[in-house]
Amino acid sequence: MKSTVDFIPVRMLNEFVYCPRLAYLEWVQGDFVHNVHTLEGRFRHRNVDKESTTHPRPAGPSEAETAPSIHERSLTLSSPTEGLIARMDLVEIAGKQATPVDYKRGAVPDNDLMAFDPERVQLCAQGLILRDNGYDCDEGVLYFVGSKTRVRVPFDDDLVALTRSKARELGDLAESGTPPLPLVDSPKCPKCSLVGICLPDEVHALRGESPSSEVERPVRALAAPRDLGKPLYVVEQGARVGRSGDNLEVKKAREVLAKAHIAETSQVSLFGNVQITTQAMRELAQQGIPVCHFSYGGWFTAITTGMQHKNVELRIRQFAMAANSEKSLDLARAFTRGKIRNSRTLLRRNHGEPSPDVLRSLAQLADQARRAESSETLLGIEGLAARKYFSQFSGMLKAGEGVPFGFEGRNRRPPRDPVNALLSFAYGLLAKEMTIACLSAGFDPYLGFYHRPRYGRPALALDLAEEFRPIIADSTVIMALNNGEIRSTDFVVRQGACALKPAGRKRFLGAWERRLNTTIRHPRFNYSMCYRKIFSVQVRLLARYLEGELPDYPSFETR
Repeated sequence: MKSTVDFIPVRMLNEFVYCPRLAYLEWVQGDFVHNVHTLEGRFRHRNVDKESTTHPRPAGPSEAETAPSIHERSLTLSSPTEGLIARMDLVEIAGKQATPVDYKRGAVPDNDLMAFDPERVQLCAQGLILRDNGYDCDEGVLYFVGSKTRVRVPFDDDLVALTRSKARELGDLAESGTPPLPLVDSPKCPKCSLVGICLPDEVHALRGESPSSEVERPVRALAAPRDLGKPLYVVEQGARVGRSGDNLEVKKAREVLAKAHIAETSQVSLFGNVQITTQAMRELAQQGIPVCHFSYGGWFTAITTGMQHKNVELRIRQFAMAANSEKSLDLARAFTRGKIRNSRTLLRRNHGEPSPDVLRSLAQLADQARRAESSETLLGIEGLAARKYFSQFSGMLKAGEGVPFGFEGRNRRPPRDPVNALLSFAYGLLAKEMTIACLSAGFDPYLGFYHRPRYGRPALALDLAEEFRPIIADSTVIMALNNGEIRSTDFVVRQGACALKPAGRKRFLGAWERRLNTTIRHPRFNYSMCYRKIFSVQVRLLARYLEGELPDYPSFETR
């Protein structure tokens, strides 16, 4: 939540006039991602973003006529009187007269003013800052790169009043701590870089809806179905990850094993005795790319990121919700119900002859989870559902040459057979994915609502992973075994513990990535999206619930 003494960035004033929710998410909550439009705008600004080396003072009365004309680029000034701060693209200075010039990537708008209010207000705010710094400033210029046209914007009384009014409104909004609701069916949303964070159509579709009902309002597929970045997994023992220019290099001794462009990397996972240089770590932190650390056996042990997400407001709500036993139980019910229903769906899809009694029992247990009166009761329901589900698990595995895997039940810490070794590895990978998603949204992944806090355990990530365990982790294990990608020779058993060998781990990671990149039609919103993107959507929907925008957390339940 912003303090009243903070300066309002003029760019945020532009965003506020365009869309109040966009300004709140970007300025107050610290969310920002690039899309093709913001990247194009950055490219168009590449010249004006080169800051001048000297900043002149306003010319005095005796100097005004003889002072040379000066063009100041990327000039940063603030105004204590107006409470504004701006980094101005260009300021044309002639004596005491200053004219701000703001660059816009598109063409001149087809309206009477040849400009829109967000741009006019932004330019006027720059003019007010220049006035407060001793310059005369009666007008500004919008330069539209697309049409190479300059448009004069006079700073008349009406525009000045509008600018100051919007600045006050933005300050009040920041102090309120309550984000405004998304725009409704707005044509602005498709081009917004924060549409995958804001979720405008999804929020409006879910408001006032019971968790089990269908969404009737059409939801536009506004966000990309999958992210462009790719994960980098390093499993070669003794390897080292370093930085070479814009690339990550994986080396062992002096041999380069792999290269990955940093801008195209979404995360880095290191298994066992793999090193990473300080230079690589610093660059990844600056780019917001997490580094995940696993034990040799695949246990998710740590994550290294840059400075934490700025959304303290969300973490305050998270801690308050976790302290409320009734609200936490509501969320725990949703997580558990989603897990049981998805377990039942996986059995129906992959088991040759699933037991009707087990399917019936799982349906009943899912309904009981929705009505559980305590967390202890819910734990009992979940445990019973897991036993019934895993009693049928072997029926989803194909027996045959090269696949001599039996499954007599779930065991772990350590897993004692190949199937359980794969399940534990997959659950560790799923916890990693959910931890990254929680951090990217501003959550504290270590404080959950169902899993009890424990040192080093990402409880919230495990909460959110529950509904995806069957359809992501278990499904990947079944697929890898049934397709013959993983064979009995890929495992080693020592002192009763079973683990994957390096070659088998690489093939399983390939199967894991294929599963996460599988594009499906979302059961609630009816648009196509890959599973990794769905993780992000679920985490954002949880944030919307905590912020009071949604009446319930909508668990992900596949059909």
